[in-house]
Amino acid sequence: MNYRNFPMVPRVIFGRGSFNQLNDIIAPKRLSINAPFIFLVDDVFKNNTWLSSRIPTSYDDRIIYISANEEPRTSQVDTLVEDIILNTKERPSGIIGIGGGTILDLAKAVSIMITNKGETKDYQGWDLVKNPAIYHVGIPTISGTGAEVSRTTVLTGPERKLGINSDYTPFDQVVLDSELTKDVPTEQWFYTGMDCYIHCIESLTGTYLNAFSQSYGDMALQLCEEIFLTDNLSRVDAQEKLMMASWHGGMSIAYSQVGVAHAMSYGLSYLLGTRHGIGNCIVFDHLEEFYPEGVKVFKAMKKKHNIVLPKGICANLSDREFDIMINISLSLEPLWENALGKNWKKIMTPKKLKELYQKM
Repeated sequence: MNYRNFPMVPRVIFGRGSFNQLNDIIAPKRLSINAPFIFLVDDVFKNNTWLSSRIPTSYDDRIIYISANEEPRTSQVDTLVEDIILNTKERPSGIIGIGGGTILDLAKAVSIMITNKGETKDYQGWDLVKNPAIYHVGIPTISGTGAEVSRTTVLTGPERKLGINSDYTPFDQVVLDSELTKDVPTEQWFYTGMDCYIHCIESLTGTYLNAFSQSYGDMALQLCEEIFLTDNLSRVDAQEKLMMASWHGGMSIAYSQVGVAHAMSYGLSYLLGTRHGIGNCIVFDHLEEFYPEGVKVFKAMKKKHNIVLPKGICANLSDREFDIMINISLSLEPLWENALGKNWKKIMTPKKLKELYQKM
C-alpha cells in the first residue's frame, strides 16, 4: 500500500479581529522594498472602508479587486499573472487572497503560475506542478467551500472544469477571522454553507472513507447541523462555528474525495456558469437515491431558511449541450469511484446521468 503524504496549511491564526494582525504576519516575509505583496480582493469590498482601509499596504504593494460573480477561469489566472509580472520590479513577496472560494482559488493559482512556465490550463489535473508557489495567504470572508485548507484550486478551463491539485497549492498561512463574514447575504451564506455540508455527506458515505477523513467529516457535519437546524445560536457563534465547519469539511476530503453532487455540479458550472455553491444545492436536492439521509436533512435546512432553489435550468438544453455536461461530469473519475465504487460506470451511465440533469 502506498500512502499519500499530503501537505497541510502550516500556519493558521483564528479569532475575531485577527485580520488586524495581518501586517505583523506578512512583514517578515517581504523580500525587498521592490518585491510587493499583491492583494487579490473580492470587489464587494471595494467601497467597504471597514475592510479595505485595514489592508496593510506599503511600498509598491497592490490591491487588485476581482468580481466573484463568475467562477474562476484559467484564462483569468493567465491575465493576472501577466499583469503582475509586467508591473512589478521584482518577483512579488507574496499573494494574499481576501474573499470567498473564487478569490482564494485565484490566489492559489496565481501564486503557482508565477513560478511555473506555460499556461494555467496545462496544470489542471493531479500533481502536474513542478516548482513551489510563491508565499501565499488565504483570508476567507465567507465560510463553507474549504478552499482555505484544500490542496486544489478549482478552475474552468477551455476544455474542462478541474482543479490544480498539487502539494504546492495549499496556503502557507491562513487567517480565520469570522468577523469578516458578518455582512454575507442569507442566500449566499446558505449556499456556501451547504457546500461544506455536502462535502461531509459525500466524504462520509464514500468508498474512500478512512478514520482520518471521518474524524474531520463527523465534526464538520455536526457543526453544520447545529448551525442550520438549531434556533438558539447567536450570530457570532454561528459565524465562528461555520468557519470551523468549513475548515474541517475541507480537511475531510484531503484523504478522501467528494461524490455525485460535486461531479454533476462541475458539469452545470462548465456549461451554464452556475455558481458552485448553488449548483451543488440544485443537484443535491435530486440525489435521494444516493444520499437518502443527507438529502432529507438538506431539505429540512432549506425549508427552515426559506430557500427556494431555481428550477428548470436544464429545460431548454439541446442533446449536444447535455452531452457536454455529461462528458465533463463523467471525466471526474475519482469522484464517481468514491461515490459508487470500482464498478461505477455500470451504475452511472450517460443515459442515467442525462435523466438526472433533466430533473433540474
